[in-house]
Amino acid sequence: MFELNGKIAIVTGASQGIGHKISHTLAKSGATVICVARSAKKIEALAKEINGNGGSAIAMPCDVSDQTEFIRTVDSVIKQFGKIDILVNNAGITRDSLLMRMKKNQWDEVLETNLSGTFYGMQSVIKTMMKNKFGRIINITSIVGLTGNAGQSNYAASKAGLIGLTQSIAKEVGSRGITVNCIAPGWIDTEMTSDLPINSKTSLLDMIPLKRIGKPEDIAYTVLFLASNEASYITGQTITVDGGRVIN
Repeated sequence: MFELNGKIAIVTGASQGIGHKISHTLAKSGATVICVARSAKKIEALAKEINGNGGSAIAMPCDVSDQTEFIRTVDSVIKQFGKIDILVNNAGITRDSLLMRMKKNQWDEVLETNLSGTFYGMQSVIKTMMKNKFGRIINITSIVGLTGNAGQSNYAASKAGLIGLTQSIAKEVGSRGITVNCIAPGWIDTEMTSDLPINSKTSLLDMIPLKRIGKPEDIAYTVLFLASNEASYITGQTITVDGGRVIN
């Protein structure tokens, strides 16, 4: 089950955290993984790890907020492999601030990377997926896109936008064998969350029914499922992976 042999997968934001684990997980299941991030050094190290463990991976530095650069990256993958089967839009940033203090560049940077970057990726791969009548697009949103969060209006807007974008494109391309879904992580133990103060971590744990922090592999395994043939009848959905946080 959940085999991806022969599949070509692009993972954005692959240099660390959730994207790093997603890349390893897809490669272990047989996919050739195109590791995408701005940091060439980090994704080259990741590709080396994957290849050293018997998998198949290539590093392609790219700033997903630059549409021209993203299109160039996708075109390079298609030229080399003839197709793209899986796109995981995981790249994301935060620029937290209360509304009254938020600078325009803080708003723009988050929306450009988190929302526009996903749009650029989806638009770039959709033609080859439609031609092959197969595709798996998985967008990493956040429970913040479902609940909002004080001081993160830009991040929440970008992640909520991903859900609407996902549902809309799922309706457009479903008849062509392409599924489009979201995963909404809760509190996951990554570099992005490691600096939270102790009192914040304690209060967050109190709101999680499973009483533990999530791990990057919790997200990676959900990506693997949605990328597989076993999930072929699931589209337009947002799957929360949060230990029950949004129900509490």
